[in-house]
Amino acid sequence: MKFVQLTAALLIGALVLPGIARADGHGGAEDAVSTAIDSYWAARNAGDHKAVANLESSAGIYGTNSDGSFHKPFAASSADDWKRNMAGQQNNMQVFYPEVAEIADGVVYARYYLEGMVGDKSDQYPYRTRVTNVWTLEEDGEWRIKAMHFSSAGYDGTHRTQTSDFED
Repeated sequence: MKFVQLTAALLIGALVLPGIARADGHGGAEDAVSTAIDSYWAARNAGDHKAVANLESSAGIYGTNSDGSFHKPFAASSADDWKRNMAGQQNNMQVFYPEVAEIADGVVYARYYLEGMVGDKSDQYPYRTRVTNVWTLEEDGEWRIKAMHFSSAGYDGTHRTQTSDFED
């Protein structure tokens, strides 16, 4: 009798636990995107421009910066673009409290806090932001960023529109 009860308990556990794990954001897509988020910021910290560009959709991304400026136009960035834009920068950003959820087949919504030091060698300063990403599963089977939104978590006021906001 005990063998039958044990077998039934194991069978029920095998059928129920995967569903619970998936409902809790631990499915394959969520795990893959969580890993990709870590890889993205590790590449940004290391100045690996090729890896950064490879983790963004080659078709382009929708972006919004944390400085309060306007949304950026839909655009694709190459490794050379990243190299130019990040020249001299030394970042040490860390992801905190990531939450990921597959919201449709091949689409994952992610949000997390990002905190660390940014700037160049002579002028490092603390940076804290809230990040929202949309990741899509592309034709080659890789997860890539399709949209990024940064929202200041520095509690230091608002942005004043300036001419450079319109230059993108």
